[in-house]
Amino acid sequence: MLDPKLLRDSPDIVRAAIAKKHLDIDLDAVLAVDTAWRTRLIEVEHLRAQQKAANAEMAALPKGSPEFIAKVQEMKTVAARAKEGDAKLKELEEKWREALLSLPNLPHSSVPEGRTPEENVVYALHGAQDAAYPAARPHWEIPGFERLFDFARGAKVTGAGFPFFIGDGARLVRALLQFFLEEDTRAGYVEVAPPIFVNEASATATGQLPDKEGQMYETTDRLFAVPTAEVPLTNFFRDEILDEEALPVYRCAYTPCFRREAGSYGKDVRGLNRVHQFDKVELLKWVHPESSYVELDKLREDAERLIQKLELPYRVLLMCGGDLGFAQAKKYDLEVWAGGQKRWLEVSSCSNFETFQARRAQIRFRSKESGKPELVHTLNGSGLAVPRIVAALLENNLQPDGTVRIPAALVPYFGKETLRFA
Repeated sequence: MLDPKLLRDSPDIVRAAIAKKHLDIDLDAVLAVDTAWRTRLIEVEHLRAQQKAANAEMAALPKGSPEFIAKVQEMKTVAARAKEGDAKLKELEEKWREALLSLPNLPHSSVPEGRTPEENVVYALHGAQDAAYPAARPHWEIPGFERLFDFARGAKVTGAGFPFFIGDGARLVRALLQFFLEEDTRAGYVEVAPPIFVNEASATATGQLPDKEGQMYETTDRLFAVPTAEVPLTNFFRDEILDEEALPVYRCAYTPCFRREAGSYGKDVRGLNRVHQFDKVELLKWVHPESSYVELDKLREDAERLIQKLELPYRVLLMCGGDLGFAQAKKYDLEVWAGGQKRWLEVSSCSNFETFQARRAQIRFRSKESGKPELVHTLNGSGLAVPRIVAALLENNLQPDGTVRIPAALVPYFGKETLRFA
């Protein structure tokens, strides 16, 4: 959520942010709601002041006197107006909050201009995506693929996009998760096992609501299956004030993640490229505002190190304004090269939200300098998402005999050097 003071004092800055993110938002309508709410608030506060003054005057008058009776009548009129004003104020306040929640975060000044993913900037490139992968093919075309990754039976049991992982397929997923968590905790992140359902307040605090409501699975009692561990992790400190000395706080968590991915069709969503349930380890930081962009670079490097140890070619994209996302101030995407498909697959997004989530969640620290609570900056990144990592490993490491070579760093967790489909 943006600072309301910024909206009122510098609407052109907000207007420029909306334009840079290429969002269709009527800022004038939001400003009108804000003006109406503040006008009504002043009116109600004036009526309350009148009530308070009348109470003081009545206390000094003899009960039953003409002046007392007149003041009682005046009080009734003021009270009725105040009651009516309170009801209208509450209605306007709800509209005001909804209007503020519709506004995106401001892009950082370093975010490049651009409308489409094609205009993202290649920030770094590691490894050769044009390397020879003589046995590579799209992972869903590998003979025996369906024995370890059974989409047909998953669709029968649940629906499309909910595969079974079997034998070495399940073992590979478990090995990757353990590898990620071990590496992340060595890097200083404290592991957390969070709930995988969150309430509406939690989803609103991180920006999933109202922006991504259609992408989430919802229960009948308004709980949401987590689209990412970011949501429960961020809300761990909701409505709390941290000690400044405690910052930065690093946490990591594994959860299954659930996303509807509505409107996803075509070759780019074949096999493991895009599923409705997947496993992911999330990295999250609560940091001092002065160090948040240094912490963003460290976060990205932590995610990159995992890819490097898995020996996968990858690139880092700096997202342009139009592909940045509603809540982020700045974001890097990490994409691995899949040699069979000959395309890049996103496996991590590393984002700085600055105070956007913290203001919604009221996560603050007490400043030693001022003694007052101030908003933290929140950052998160995938460390990493499993399915596309599996896809790239299967394709890039496929051997002529139909087995898949397991990277050396993963062998202690997988328990053997090759994966077999038979």
